[in-house]
Amino acid sequence: MKTDTPSSAPPVAASGALEDAVRTVILEIGEDPSREGLLKTPGRVAAAWKTLTAGYEQDPHRVLRDAVFEEECNEMVMVREIEVYSVCEHHLLPFFGKCHVAYLPKDRIVGLSKLARVVDIFARRLQVQERLTTQIAQALQDALEPIGVGVVIEARHLCMMMRGVEKQNSFAVTSCMLGAFREDPRTRSEFMQLVDRNHSL
Repeated sequence: MKTDTPSSAPPVAASGALEDAVRTVILEIGEDPSREGLLKTPGRVAAAWKTLTAGYEQDPHRVLRDAVFEEECNEMVMVREIEVYSVCEHHLLPFFGKCHVAYLPKDRIVGLSKLARVVDIFARRLQVQERLTTQIAQALQDALEPIGVGVVIEARHLCMMMRGVEKQNSFAVTSCMLGAFREDPRTRSEFMQLVDRNHSL
């Protein structure tokens, strides 16, 4: 089963339209977009949003398929503490943290850098942390057909820190376990122990 990914979502608006939208926001909050300090702000914001949502223009499944190698390996492969920067789709505020990704190969492995690349592709879209976690795990499952996949994300959300409940020290933890990581307590325990080893957000 493939995860529903928003890869077909409409691309970011053309820079002119996006810049106009930013000017409207500036006006609506009571500021003057024509004053010196704000003159170039719409252009900067438009460029920033193109970067923050660049994942819509990339195919994580293709990235993985192009870097799969036949290899007899039956030990856990893990990349810890991959930096995650994304934007909450509910308030358009950033959330950020660390992602831990592991899989148990079944005669096929993928280049280690591609694990981080896939995390970035899904993160550079409007997201919720729960879906982001599942999308990363399912993409690996689809590309490698491994014995199992485990993904854990720990993140701080500015929508909780700057507004709403305004809790500065809380962070959210989400996980997705597939195959042996879900079915075998020993595999899951080994993964979680590696996640926790000498780790702090």
